[in-house]
Amino acid sequence: MTHYDLAIIGSGSGNTLVTPEWDDKKIAIIEGGTFGGTCLNVGCIPTKMLVHPAELARAADDAGRLGVDLQHTGTRWTELRDRIFTRIDSISEAGRVYRADELERVDLFEDDVRFSDDRTLLTTTGAEITADQVVIAAGSRAVVPDIPGLDLPQVHTSDTVMRLSEQPRRMLIIGGGYIAAEFAHIFSSLGTEVTLAVRSGQMLRSLDDTVSERFTESARSQWNVLTEHQVSRLDSNADGSVTAALAGPDGTQLQVRADVVLVATGRMPNSDRVGAAAAGFDLTDDGRVAVDAFQRVLRKGEPVPGVWALGDISSPFQLKHVANHEARVVSHNLLHPDELHASDHRYVPAAVFTRPQIATVGLTEEQALERAEKTGSRVAVAVQQYGSTAYGWAMEDTTGMVKVIAEEDSGIILGAHIMGHEASNLIQPIIQAMHFGLDAFTMARGQYWIHPALSEVVENALLSLKAPST
Repeated sequence: MTHYDLAIIGSGSGNTLVTPEWDDKKIAIIEGGTFGGTCLNVGCIPTKMLVHPAELARAADDAGRLGVDLQHTGTRWTELRDRIFTRIDSISEAGRVYRADELERVDLFEDDVRFSDDRTLLTTTGAEITADQVVIAAGSRAVVPDIPGLDLPQVHTSDTVMRLSEQPRRMLIIGGGYIAAEFAHIFSSLGTEVTLAVRSGQMLRSLDDTVSERFTESARSQWNVLTEHQVSRLDSNADGSVTAALAGPDGTQLQVRADVVLVATGRMPNSDRVGAAAAGFDLTDDGRVAVDAFQRVLRKGEPVPGVWALGDISSPFQLKHVANHEARVVSHNLLHPDELHASDHRYVPAAVFTRPQIATVGLTEEQALERAEKTGSRVAVAVQQYGSTAYGWAMEDTTGMVKVIAEEDSGIILGAHIMGHEASNLIQPIIQAMHFGLDAFTMARGQYWIHPALSEVVENALLSLKAPST
């Protein structure tokens, strides 16, 4: 048994807890997977390194409408893949070596681990670790539904699909959420024929209804989108391809042939892998480790002394910027137990790097109307088209939109939803306004907006807020 001042399960955002303030303390980092966590190795960073080339490939389509002849003549998949992962893998390995070999007071356990007591951990190879403080930052993993044939070698999740040996000619994506939308954009833009099997009637159905409906319409113009279809089984063919049997509405049956199948049906927290339930920690209905506002792990609603959690294992957002925020909170609270900071989850933004790009923050219109019924307030909603502004004209944009939701009387911004070019950047001023209490009326009229920048579409949405007809 080895005792530590701090034990961290996970090397993603949890790795940032090792700050200079711990230089005279003994720390254990336990990582059973690849050092660096989801975002670095299989998530945000490599996917965006694929999204940018995909955008370049698709630029040919936009240019042609504007009188400029461009052509995407092919994708050098192996070169593209290796450029990304040569860089990613070297960063991961450098981080692993730094923690394992270069910091005298840090021990890296490259193993899976489970709780055997509140602050006692047992690795799969039999090492026992105790610590004054334990932080659970073990992340999440891809969900693989129970469908016959999903164990075939042609089937991948987001963890493996970016390292394919060659670009597939045909891809079937199971799912209609963030991951499905991003990979549909990536592979189709690079030249793969993409089919999506979407269980519900719309893609991105967790988003605001207007965005979900418009994106589904746009998706149908780009990919073969089969809504209200479920894959019932997969079978391997002699030529190495896969045939998927799909059940559609009213009992209809369909077969889709593909070279690669991507399962993009969401992610689940790794709370079971660390033995959270057996340790008696509270779990949420969807299996996450329950924490309070200070990121303290709970048992029967009360904080467990010295046990904390952050990131996907405890957060409903599954977003790297949320995990980083929570890590900063935990970092402070570990060192200042009498001056605890709370995490701020009021206005958590998110973006989907698909085509068209989507960004969102705050309440959907439906949620805002439900809130208004309880508070007695009125809701103002504005939808502004990219094409109604000068830069939108220049782009000949026909799909981009900004939707802003606010309290009618006060102008307090309740939510914003943007679909279109650079949505993730356009939404940032609204996020800032919400965090610092700037109302929509002041935001629109109290500053200059550059003309004819695309940001005018946000300005015009704020200026045209009006109550919905109900």
